[in-house]
Amino acid sequence: MRLDRDQTTAHHYLDGQFLVAMPGMMDERFARTVIYLCAHSEEGAMGLVINKPAVDLRFADLLVQLDIVGEDEAIRLPSRAENIEVLRGGPVEAGRGFVLHTADFVIDNSTLAMHNGVCLTATVDILRAIAAGGGPKNALLALGYAGWSPGQLESEIQANGWLHCPADATLLFDTAVEHKYDTALRTIGVDIATLSGQAGHA
Repeated sequence: MRLDRDQTTAHHYLDGQFLVAMPGMMDERFARTVIYLCAHSEEGAMGLVINKPAVDLRFADLLVQLDIVGEDEAIRLPSRAENIEVLRGGPVEAGRGFVLHTADFVIDNSTLAMHNGVCLTATVDILRAIAAGGGPKNALLALGYAGWSPGQLESEIQANGWLHCPADATLLFDTAVEHKYDTALRTIGVDIATLSGQAGHA
């Protein structure tokens, strides 16, 4: 299957899109990952893996670790807080948290508007709001992020490492983690059985 890479140029940045790992991804940290690309420019790129759960770490546990709630309060969190998944967002700064969420909640000077109603907040205030029963309607918490130096992501796409497509809020917030990869491929119109891990050549 020959994939057209011409749409990724120095003037066509992919922030606000999903990156979907090709089957031939050599880096095991990113095998079968879907990444929400938060920023992409000539200075590099930054994104959050949205389909790799943090094993044995619940949102309530994280709130206790951060002294936002006590252990007794953690068992009585609002339902909105109980539904938030903690994900491994990437290998860079794995102890730092990033919340991707809907635009119905904004913290002045802290929340960044991404694309299509998706926002990013990286301060503890949003965790306090969620723990108190407020915060955004939909959210996910990623620990760490994926980063690329200038030109690196473009090179990886040219080498058949990634597919990309516009981000979809339903896939981001409403699709089960274990189904996000296959769903993202279907969104692109790709049957994984037909994909080759090798780049095509004319």
